[in-house]
Amino acid sequence: MNADTFNSGLLEYLHRSPTPFHAVASMVKQLQAQGFTALDEGASWSVSHKDAAFVARNDSSLCAFRIGSSPISETGLRIIGAHTDSPCLKIKPRPESYREGILQLGVEVYGGALLAPWFDRDLSLAGRVTCKTHEGKSISVLIDFEKPIATIPSLAIHLNRDIHKNRSINPQKELVPLLCDLAGETEPDFRQMLADQARQQHPDAKIETVTDFEISCYDTQPGQQVGLNGDYLASARLDNLLSCYVGLRSLLDVDSDTTVLLICNDHEEVGSVSAAGAQGPLLRSTLERLCGTGESLTRALSHSLLVSTDNAHAVHPNYDDKHDPQHRPRLNGGPVIKFNANQRYATNSVTAAIFRDLCAKAKVPVQTIAMRSDMACGSTIGPITASTVGIDTVDVGAPQLGMHSPREVTGWRDPVWLYLALKAFFESPTRPGQ
Repeated sequence: MNADTFNSGLLEYLHRSPTPFHAVASMVKQLQAQGFTALDEGASWSVSHKDAAFVARNDSSLCAFRIGSSPISETGLRIIGAHTDSPCLKIKPRPESYREGILQLGVEVYGGALLAPWFDRDLSLAGRVTCKTHEGKSISVLIDFEKPIATIPSLAIHLNRDIHKNRSINPQKELVPLLCDLAGETEPDFRQMLADQARQQHPDAKIETVTDFEISCYDTQPGQQVGLNGDYLASARLDNLLSCYVGLRSLLDVDSDTTVLLICNDHEEVGSVSAAGAQGPLLRSTLERLCGTGESLTRALSHSLLVSTDNAHAVHPNYDDKHDPQHRPRLNGGPVIKFNANQRYATNSVTAAIFRDLCAKAKVPVQTIAMRSDMACGSTIGPITASTVGIDTVDVGAPQLGMHSPREVTGWRDPVWLYLALKAFFESPTRPGQ
């Protein structure tokens, strides 16, 4: 698989996915183009061998699968897990403020975002709006302003000479985007702006008003190949839409008699506690419909494996002391297996060995990370899903820099390395290691 060809699809996906809602909509479009059937959680399902289908929840989480010809109770499932959300700035329900002749929008910080990089960027707005139609119906649609319509200017250094000395950022006061100059005009209504955009992008919906919304800021700079020799890929939302795209491509390209499944949950960056999050019932309820409950499900899970994919911290050459000396993943070094003694990652010796064997068979380099003993560790959907469903799990991810910044960096070759490993996993006729 050529990295240039693979990454062109990844960059297009990232561009079309400014929010989790758009990320799922883009995946749905690709699934349907490959013959996957949309299922309704509220309806009865009838799936059989070789069927390919998906179900979405909250428009922001997705579970897609192919049913193999081999009995699930005997061969189990191969599951790839990822998450659709990224740290960002979300617009508050009543966001308008008017100061010094400028309309600004109040925001909340979603997840553990790096705040400083949000200054001085060309921002747009996107998300989901719930509307009333002229017929009085309530509908939800996705919107994306696409062009730069907001910015958060930095304070000039002349007005803050101490800015480089232990800087702190107050999000309530300092992270307030500028939207437009009022210049004597009537104060604009933000919901009306959203309604106008919704009508423009959904002209057949007959939208009258916007009732409520879930709108986020995003950086309009497109992702691209960077570096003197093109060694890196820089983009927004690599954590964790890179994993979503790689998992999706693995599912679309797989040729296997085994049942394979991709689960992409929302709300991982804020703890996964929601109906659409990894602590919610989406995966388990789907598994029960495919495998049955009780003993049938237990038997299937005993032959199953989850590869939880979420990007890993590559060693930063300017901050190399932040890594344990023996655990220093590098960009373009291949997928990283994540370990943590306190179960922040779900990897154990058995599942790690399985993934190493898969990488060896796929001729993919593999790396390992464990945090410094004096630093806290992040987490993933891996431990949550493992404990909720009861499935053996390995936590892995592509190496990256700038995690939780609006502009992140991975190696140009790392997405395709991860794809080759995950595709080999999906094509395993029996659970690796058994």
